[in-house]
Amino acid sequence: MRFAVERSEQEWRELLAPDRYAILREAATEPPWSGSLLNVADDGSYTCGGCGATLFTSDQKFDSHCGWPSFDACEPGSIVERPDHSLGRVRTEILCASCGGHLGHVFDDGPTPTGLRYCVNSLAVDFAPTSD
Repeated sequence: MRFAVERSEQEWRELLAPDRYAILREAATEPPWSGSLLNVADDGSYTCGGCGATLFTSDQKFDSHCGWPSFDACEPGSIVERPDHSLGRVRTEILCASCGGHLGHVFDDGPTPTGLRYCVNSLAVDFAPTSD
């Protein structure tokens, strides 16, 4: 896949902290219940930790009790999906459509009308509160 924001692996390593690099560029997963954005309930937007593209809004966030921030929708055109065959099963990986950063996975078991649960690593995104 080609993305609007492309950097060499060396450039990504210089730009991102090691734990963020592992998630965004190597598809690692942070431990459940450890993410700094899990319990954020403020109004605002969630942006890619690699390139700053807006991915989700606080209106799309819900508590899925799965240990990672979860959203029932994404901003239009902000996410690309691809099959993930790791762990001996097929899942759907979600990537930032702008830079290809690994965000997490999307599942079709969400409790809201969309039926979706975008399960996202806190280290893959930043939170920008809405200004008053």
